[in-house]
Amino acid sequence: MGTRSRIGVMHGDKVKSIYCHWDGYLEHNGQILQNHYDSARANHLVSLGDMSSLGPVIGQAHPFSQFEIKEDDPEREAKLALMELVKSEGWCTFYGRDRGETGCEWKVADTFEEFLEQADGCGAEFYYIMKDGVWYVGTTYENTHPLSKRLTLLSEALQAETVDQ
Repeated sequence: MGTRSRIGVMHGDKVKSIYCHWDGYLEHNGQILQNHYDSARANHLVSLGDMSSLGPVIGQAHPFSQFEIKEDDPEREAKLALMELVKSEGWCTFYGRDRGETGCEWKVADTFEEFLEQADGCGAEFYYIMKDGVWYVGTTYENTHPLSKRLTLLSEALQAETVDQ
């Protein structure tokens, strides 16, 4: 089962964001965003729409899964080789770019509260927002969680997570 997350970029009060299905917890998506995505890369990431998985490299269009490459595909070997590159370099996989799905474009929330509704509505357990060049994190978990429904500096949350382990 995936740990869903919502990843966004805040411009003023508006948040442009996407859904991410896999590995939304701090030690994975949080760590990757903090270490590999500055403001420009965060905007590029979000512009590509909803995603299956986040990696340190945005990458380029590739087969969504090796299981979707047909046995009789004349480009099968080249596509399988590309999938190995995707795995070894940690490329992102997007529903639109890589699977050709429609209706998975980024969404805009006019307020932080509306963004929280979008996060809750897609089943996101964690959310990440790039604001003024700095990553923040929160969770949709109930109020008993220290990150619940607010923005905390991602760097501080990651540090606290390391100390708690």
